[in-house]
Amino acid sequence: MRQIAILCALFAISCGNSGTTAGGAAKLRFAVMPKSLDLPVFNYAKTGAEREAAARGNIEVIWRAPETADQLKQKEILESFITQKVDGIAISCTNGDFLTETIDRAVAAGIPVVTWDADAPKSKRAAFYGVDDVAAGRIMGEQTAALLGDKGTVAIITSIGAVNLQRRLEGVKESLAKRPGIRIVEEYDVKEDAVRSAEIIASGTNRYPDLGAWISVGGWPVFTRNALASVPPTTKVVSFDTIPPAPDLLKAGKVQVLLGQKYFGWGSESVRLLADIKAGRPPASSVIDSGVDVVTAANVDDYVTRWKAMEAAK
Repeated sequence: MRQIAILCALFAISCGNSGTTAGGAAKLRFAVMPKSLDLPVFNYAKTGAEREAAARGNIEVIWRAPETADQLKQKEILESFITQKVDGIAISCTNGDFLTETIDRAVAAGIPVVTWDADAPKSKRAAFYGVDDVAAGRIMGEQTAALLGDKGTVAIITSIGAVNLQRRLEGVKESLAKRPGIRIVEEYDVKEDAVRSAEIIASGTNRYPDLGAWISVGGWPVFTRNALASVPPTTKVVSFDTIPPAPDLLKAGKVQVLLGQKYFGWGSESVRLLADIKAGRPPASSVIDSGVDVVTAANVDDYVTRWKAMEAAK
């Protein structure tokens, strides 16, 4: 009997089981992968995933990603999860097209995959949870046009390769194209680097001292307090993301419009989707639009109050 027990334990380890629930059932292991570990915006997704897993009691969240955005390293980590035979994968794709083949291989191996924040729409992932990026880009364009009175110059900050950012950029351009009085003078590739964004903004401000507005389709300029230090009061700033310190920058007049995402939901909804799939309940839709929060000076105090409540939730 002792030998049988030992063999059973070894078999469980070889299958990758990491533990059991109080009732003795094996826990489900879900790998939740952001683009990188160095961007603070993803920390809230981790919190959301861990909260949802704790509430369910039968799920372990494995949080892993490259230290900085690197599509090759992200692919390697994704492949390692396939080898480990995790029970599900939720991933924010640095480059969705680049990861499509690997995601399809995970699905073929019986591992359900969902994407969040940044999609891989050509893959066999079961669902995507995040904003409608084209619509969000249109909102950024509309807000910018309103700030400029439909005339002036605009510089755009993006990061080439990510599907979600490309779609936001498309939405911005679509909106601004309807306003002939607004001209895009340059597009900058920040390479998912918040430090680089400060350098870009400083050099761009020097090159275009009369710039009407900066539009950033990602939150890099508002992830730190000093990235916008070189921007003069005459230049408007419209940026994605509302995590601290972004609301303080808005209150200080360094930013005029912020677009917020469902940061905690990136994690909690991904875990919920994977748990439902494992229970035989596939998502009703392959694309789940989380919506965006448009934050301005008029509603920033209310947004901060709601944000603190989300942070304090258990």
